[in-house]
Amino acid sequence: MNISNTIADQTNRALREVKNVIDCVSDDLWNKLYCDAPMWQHIYHMLHSLDRWFINPDIYSEPDFHKLNLNNLDVKPDIELTRDVLNNYYYSIKNKIIDYIKSLTDDELLSRPTNCQYDKFTLILAQFRHLHTHMGIIMGFIINDKGLWPAVLGLQRPIPADDNYEKFC
Repeated sequence: MNISNTIADQTNRALREVKNVIDCVSDDLWNKLYCDAPMWQHIYHMLHSLDRWFINPDIYSEPDFHKLNLNNLDVKPDIELTRDVLNNYYYSIKNKIIDYIKSLTDDELLSRPTNCQYDKFTLILAQFRHLHTHMGIIMGFIINDKGLWPAVLGLQRPIPADDNYEKFC
């Protein structure tokens, strides 16, 4: 197995866990404030960073619904993003990343994307670190409020083929 295949497998697992955590956020928590930011903004912050930084932060277009500082957890939003908007955003990010990692080879990992100061491997690892920091925060909010632990895949659990699976441990 080469490194790019391992990255593809772990990215698929991570993206599935992201969707599960989003699905574990109940409607009564969607707008609840955590550290002065609504839950949906924590989710958007996590997704926005994944979208911008996984492939090339220097050649990036904001999503159509983005407003200045909407991804900044220190700035109170003046709009609300719905579950549908964030689910659609998640799927657009997932598709973009899956297409990217399918074409990625080991030889390309240490190359830099156009106009970017970081190599591709650094961008990917940095996003795994950032993504799972925020996944842990969001999971902690869910666990604290609901007493339920969102399920994770680990290295051995099969990735569910559809949405008919147990979302909590």
